[in-house]
Amino acid sequence: MDSQATGGTLRFFGDLPDPRAHNVIHKLHDILVIAICAVICGADGWAEVEEFGRSKQNWFKTFLDLPCGIPSHDTFGRVFAKLDPEAFERCFTAWTGALPSTTGGWKLIAIDGKAIRRSFEHGWDKSGMTQLVSAFVQANHVVFSQLAVADNSNEIETIPRLLSLLDLADATVTIDAIGCQRQIARQIVQAQGNYVLAVKDNQPTLHEKVKKLLDEAILENFDQMPHDHFESIDGSDHGRIETRRVWVTDQVQWLGDELLCQWPSLATLAAVESKREDLASGKIGTERRYFISSLTNRDARAMANAVRRHWAVENQLHWQLDVSFNEDQRRIRKGHGAENYSRLCRLALNLLKQDKSVKIGIHGKRLKAGWDEPYLLRLLTT
Repeated sequence: MDSQATGGTLRFFGDLPDPRAHNVIHKLHDILVIAICAVICGADGWAEVEEFGRSKQNWFKTFLDLPCGIPSHDTFGRVFAKLDPEAFERCFTAWTGALPSTTGGWKLIAIDGKAIRRSFEHGWDKSGMTQLVSAFVQANHVVFSQLAVADNSNEIETIPRLLSLLDLADATVTIDAIGCQRQIARQIVQAQGNYVLAVKDNQPTLHEKVKKLLDEAILENFDQMPHDHFESIDGSDHGRIETRRVWVTDQVQWLGDELLCQWPSLATLAAVESKREDLASGKIGTERRYFISSLTNRDARAMANAVRRHWAVENQLHWQLDVSFNEDQRRIRKGHGAENYSRLCRLALNLLKQDKSVKIGIHGKRLKAGWDEPYLLRLLTT
């Protein structure tokens, strides 16, 4: 492969171990490049990856070896089913770690899980469905890392493995209630990061005390209790008005020494209230959520941003993977195939989001990459 094509993204995948022991007639590097390009341009399965490769074979010959032409879809499927997902992830994480930062030395990392809904083997048994946990950096709008939940395991066991792949120094990590675990908080603090963890009934004692303390403080308007407050209102563009109110206090001593000593560096507590008014029906719904954090500054605006941006992972990652990359409808089930194909999609999404040379959406960029070979090559080599 020529120096231009090896000078960008693909150099981080040069050491990826080949899972094949013998009868190797197609180079792993060629298989990986064709697959990445095909997924960027809209391929949605191994048969489409093969067809894309054959349609672009003359172009691929200008920078790939292709000793036996384009691999078959069965070859793509077998290789990615056997490819070590953690080795693939280490390459992926090395690449994302080298991406230009737009965070100015501060980053918010949202940890969230997602199931690939049609990755199970049989319709009557969904226990084999692939579950993924991703780390999404909101400021860059990119996925920094991703791991699958192992069989007979859960997200609680996967999150620490994912965090160990990341540079958490000066980062704030946000996790939903499933990640509100003492060992996870300790791991983040030991890596010189901060945490904002949602508190719910999976931590019953903590949830009861935080809820009681903050509810009573709000009712009494935080009488003689140091705190900060922030309120924002979203307009009626969609026929409803949403008012968000956030209260933050650093008076964590009211939780008691026994509870405080269990949660490393716990410094602030927060309540986030969302009040939604439907203008058509006049119905009003109110929800209040609770959080613990190691952030020492009782800054309600910053807490509101952290909590709200955590949910950007749903719109800026999961939604795009479902809509733009059709992830929930994909039927790849053998070995590590579903997880590794999803990683190809996240790699493609990161490349497309990082490109600022054209001002069109992800769908338009994928079409352009399929039509415009210099543009596709630029995506790979930037």
